[in-house]
Amino acid sequence: MTSSKDKFLADSRRVSEDTQARAFRESGLEKYTLARSDKVARYASYESARSAAAAIKYAAINNLAEHLESFTSKLESRGAKVFFASDAARARDYILQVIRENNAKHVIKSKTMTSEEIHLNDALEDMGLEPVESDLGEYIIQLRGEAPYHFVFPAMHLSRRQVSDLFQERLGTHPTDDCEELTMIARRVMRQLYCTADVGVTGANFAISEIGAISITENEGNARLTTSLPRIHIAIVGIEKILPRVTDLAWFLPLLASAGTGQMITCYNTILSGPKRADEPDGPEEMHVVLLDNGRTRLLADAEQRDALHCIRCGACLNVCPIFRNIGGHSYGVTYQGPIGSVITPHYQGLQEFKHLAHASSLCGACTATCPVKIDLHHHLLQLRRDAVNEKPSITETIAMKGFAFLMNHPWLFKFAGKVGRFVSPFAKEAQGTLFDPVPGWTQSREAPQVAPESFREWYARHQKGKR
Repeated sequence: MTSSKDKFLADSRRVSEDTQARAFRESGLEKYTLARSDKVARYASYESARSAAAAIKYAAINNLAEHLESFTSKLESRGAKVFFASDAARARDYILQVIRENNAKHVIKSKTMTSEEIHLNDALEDMGLEPVESDLGEYIIQLRGEAPYHFVFPAMHLSRRQVSDLFQERLGTHPTDDCEELTMIARRVMRQLYCTADVGVTGANFAISEIGAISITENEGNARLTTSLPRIHIAIVGIEKILPRVTDLAWFLPLLASAGTGQMITCYNTILSGPKRADEPDGPEEMHVVLLDNGRTRLLADAEQRDALHCIRCGACLNVCPIFRNIGGHSYGVTYQGPIGSVITPHYQGLQEFKHLAHASSLCGACTATCPVKIDLHHHLLQLRRDAVNEKPSITETIAMKGFAFLMNHPWLFKFAGKVGRFVSPFAKEAQGTLFDPVPGWTQSREAPQVAPESFREWYARHQKGKR
């Protein structure tokens, strides 16, 4: 069975060699960079906004239990049902139970990465249901049978022509390069599905402790329809999404829009605080909120890397990461890509299985510099490398380091090794790239290091001898 590391390396190599696709990604991300720079420049002090947001999230995460209790009690007092799911399996089981109890036949979803995280679509399909993604990007990749390429721009790797060909094949439409027309094709399909859906599934951008409500931010209006038309609304919310006060949204909504999509603010910002009341004409008859742990409390227990829970899923760190820009989102093979995904995935799914993600970084610090809530991402990647080694040291590296220490503590042996190295060096260079290459992992992407023809000790002795 192929390991996640081997698959990652194989996919990364294949994608990075596709120069045409890489140019397409770069073109899209350059447009984002220009839009983001323009919006950031409009702040009186963007750095002050980042600091304020980071301080709010710090207070929220460090008092998480208290805020979750307040959020739950106030939301339940208005008729909503809140379920704490310790892992993905418990979250899936609860959602499927709600669907069975209500004899629901049709499920529609707005964009929610937490549902991707718990593999909800697969569970629904196994149950005999056909969940439909209503976000345009998510709908496109669902038709292609793919995972999201980017957790903000799920279909950013596809051109208009590819989307047109997909709709022509799957929906029987005529070919077009017009973005508005492609959007209208999807809209016509969605409008019919909203009318028949029994259950609407969403995520949430924020959970507000003070008032017991969730906040959803979107650009298409599909989340409002998903939460309003079906008679049951299920929201899957990571426990780290908590904010203490509703006024905190004044910081986070503009930051999320500026950093995530280069907008002043997203088109639709909705606060939901329970099912519809007796005097309200629309809204769900039932509202269920699944608070998802799934490894988050393990990260919470790590005081050094806990601030990764401050993430607001804006995707800015992906957009500036030189690794993501070269290997794309699917190469990671996990729900959350890029620097933030490389930090949180080992905590959520196992350090040893996903420790290779921490090495998929240049440690340039661009991710930390761009993060709107000041998560120390590049240092966390370095810390994860250390933690992986401390948890399970490599036998090969341990032997190599012990051998190096022994060599350095015995000058005569070090001197002899230098002579052997100078003798072997020409042969090693000839063997580079062949079956006899002594260090194939090193020479795969770089020249083998050459041993100097003369050691410093020999050079020094020769020059001193000449002075006598």
